[in-house]
Amino acid sequence: MQKKSIIQKNSALKSESPIGIFDSGIGGLTVFKALRKLMPQENMIYFGDTAHLPYGSKSRASIIQFSVEIARFLCQQKIKALVVACNTSSAVALSAIKKAVSVPVEGVIVPGAQTCVRKGFRRIGVIGTEGTVRSGAYAAEIKKFSPGARVFEVACPLFVPLVEEGWWKYGVTQEVARIYLKPLQKARVDSLVLGCTHYPVIKPVISRVMGKDVSLIDSGEQTAQEFEKTLESLNLLRKRTGRGWSRFYVSDDPERFLRLSRRFLGSSILVKRVIKKNFE
Repeated sequence: MQKKSIIQKNSALKSESPIGIFDSGIGGLTVFKALRKLMPQENMIYFGDTAHLPYGSKSRASIIQFSVEIARFLCQQKIKALVVACNTSSAVALSAIKKAVSVPVEGVIVPGAQTCVRKGFRRIGVIGTEGTVRSGAYAAEIKKFSPGARVFEVACPLFVPLVEEGWWKYGVTQEVARIYLKPLQKARVDSLVLGCTHYPVIKPVISRVMGKDVSLIDSGEQTAQEFEKTLESLNLLRKRTGRGWSRFYVSDDPERFLRLSRRFLGSSILVKRVIKKNFE
């Protein structure tokens, strides 16, 4: 009902307009990639706030400020809808973002939490940044639909810089994962929510540490699926066939983002240029 009222109030929202996506760095490219796979025809604008990452260690006020500024900037680019591809922003700033913009907004926490409930998991692990774990957003959302579920949350702050450095195949990442995930092994979780969009990049490492009996839940993939349904229900899916265009913005060091994004996305998505945009 809320999303339909947004469309009624803002007739400028058109199916041909781009989707906006933002994250604190390159981690949100996991969501971008999932969206591109599901909806290759869509135009997309991605913003990585590389000047302020990681968000997980920032204050609540700073996270809200950064998130709202980026959301407003993306709306200035005439987007039709926004994906907050950052768990920390989704946990802390989602309501502020929704108040600040007049387009449909999707976070990454609810889809991931609902997947755990839908699949019947009872001992659920959640890993995320300090900010996401401190917020308790995943536990609250899971218990809303499954009050009897046990939720075990662990902050893994070093995972984000390891991914941002491109060290996802280095031995140090395996060792850090082994230390962080030990409490969840002891808790005998049956599933593990990757509660940061950087974490799917090191999914093979996490899987090796946790073992084959623990199901990994990628909140980014689930968000892409839910977002497609949202656009369809609002008649905002782009009708044209063929591949849509992509544009990338960062708040700092575009050359580094370009190098890492090419390595992460591979040849499937062409990243020609990254534009630096400051908020000063």
